[in-house]
Amino acid sequence: MAPLTAKIEARSLNFYYGPKKALKDIHLVCYENRVTAIIGPSGCGKSTFIRTLNRMNDVVPGARVEGQILLDGESVHSPKVDVVELRKKVGMVFQKPNPFPKSIFDNVAYGLRINGLRNRDKIAGIVERSLNEAALWDEVKDRLDENAFALSGGQQQRLCIARALAVEPEAILFDEPCSAIDPIATAKIEDLIQRLKTKYTVVIVTHNMQQAARVSDYTAFLMLGDLIEFGETRQIFTAPANKLTEEYITGRFG
Repeated sequence: MAPLTAKIEARSLNFYYGPKKALKDIHLVCYENRVTAIIGPSGCGKSTFIRTLNRMNDVVPGARVEGQILLDGESVHSPKVDVVELRKKVGMVFQKPNPFPKSIFDNVAYGLRINGLRNRDKIAGIVERSLNEAALWDEVKDRLDENAFALSGGQQQRLCIARALAVEPEAILFDEPCSAIDPIATAKIEDLIQRLKTKYTVVIVTHNMQQAARVSDYTAFLMLGDLIEFGETRQIFTAPANKLTEEYITGRFG
């Protein structure tokens, strides 16, 4: 295994929705070319946490951040950070597939075009590469002009992954990406995540313990906004240091 490099780091992170404190003094490192799973019961702060990593929470009225989020050692809240550029570097795939009402091709090309790329051949090459990386090319290569809504739920989710990959991110955030799709599509997404970590840093929120155990290298357990335990997934699932972690992963609550 290559030496670990911190790609994304939370230091003394506190997050507020108005007066409500949703995250409490979080210290957590997401390593380069590794998959980090964020687990915990509903309402524990999982989605809030990953949305701080690329400042998706900026759009929430009354939201406030204390502490630091670092990307490659630089604060994502620095005045010199362009939020649009940050979200290109740290892409996001949401819980439910959210393709645009456009063709399959135009969905993947969307980010390229709004970033000023006009060369049709270059766009076509990147679309093909991104669909290949998302394990979707062979299923859609003869249907690129069809509306994305003609795809199955699992295919739509992989299309959204291809759309995120097209702008060449450095990290990809997955917010419960399999909760709205069937078991066969889930298996494809999990295989895909394992392949993606060879090129990208991956952070996945999941309510599925087995999924976290299957796909991740590191696991963080959150509860009521507190980081209860963080470590290598194997250790978290076989010999957790905290009794709360043990009770959660064995299904005694949550």
